[in-house]
Amino acid sequence: MVGLKPSDVPPPLGVKMASAGAAACVADIVTFPLDTAKVRLQIQGEKKGVEGIRYRGVFGTISTMIRTEGPRSLYNGLVAGLQRQVCFASIRIGLYDNVKNFYTGGKDNPSVLMRILAGCTTGAMAVSFAQPTDVVKVRFQAQMNLDGVARRYNGTMQAYRHIFQNEGLRGLWKGTLPNITRNALVNCTELVTYDLIKEAILRHKLMSDNLPCHFVSAFGAGFVTTVIASPVDVVKTRYMNSPPGQYKSAMNCAWTMLTKEGPTAFYKGFVPSFLRLGSWNVVMFVSFEQIKRAMMVTKKRIEECLFS
Repeated sequence: MVGLKPSDVPPPLGVKMASAGAAACVADIVTFPLDTAKVRLQIQGEKKGVEGIRYRGVFGTISTMIRTEGPRSLYNGLVAGLQRQVCFASIRIGLYDNVKNFYTGGKDNPSVLMRILAGCTTGAMAVSFAQPTDVVKVRFQAQMNLDGVARRYNGTMQAYRHIFQNEGLRGLWKGTLPNITRNALVNCTELVTYDLIKEAILRHKLMSDNLPCHFVSAFGAGFVTTVIASPVDVVKTRYMNSPPGQYKSAMNCAWTMLTKEGPTAFYKGFVPSFLRLGSWNVVMFVSFEQIKRAMMVTKKRIEECLFS
């Protein structure tokens, strides 16, 4: 998976997990404004907004935020976002090959079902561990930096403390079920689709195993993932950002959206979601390959120095 050639020596688990976490942080830094725009579009219509401010489209949202709140607002929640990726991506991406091998008994050419099962497993494991960081990230991205508008949180650690003190542990793990559902879908779709597209390209000799192939595979995986995961993603964002008592459950949140805003509400923020996932996949997979290879080279050199 993820560009390993058959002749390559599989990197150890620690290298895969560390390089996956680092690559995901690089991708998050590059694409975070798109993610923030997606969150703002997804929560629009949930409650009465600030008078005179309405978001229209991904780039309109970004320009409105820069004009009204300043460019730093595009990176609201970045610290929590990076904390999330260190915990989250290292598990869901770094463990994928090992879990896939566990389910197949180490056999080559695993079936699509085994790949899907591995992707769902690591996605669910990652969410269970990293959920509090996602809650804080979403709430920071949702809050406005405007004069006269009260801020819910002033810092990442203060946000963790505030949520724990006012909502308990359940507040930090709020939205875990929709987030597990969403990220199990995202993980298996993203990784499996990337694998299948790349294998098809190489099998039909449309491209060689290099950057253009990785780009097309990653962008295609991002589009398919967005189509499948967007409804769950919107519900997850609305529910995690909601104050206590607004929704009884994630299902109640979804039903409220359907009855008050119609089915199109589930695809709010689709364009920024697609732009973000497509570009995130490209940056992440390319960075993952380079960081992993650099770590393997460094590991080999250290071993040579120690045992020479």
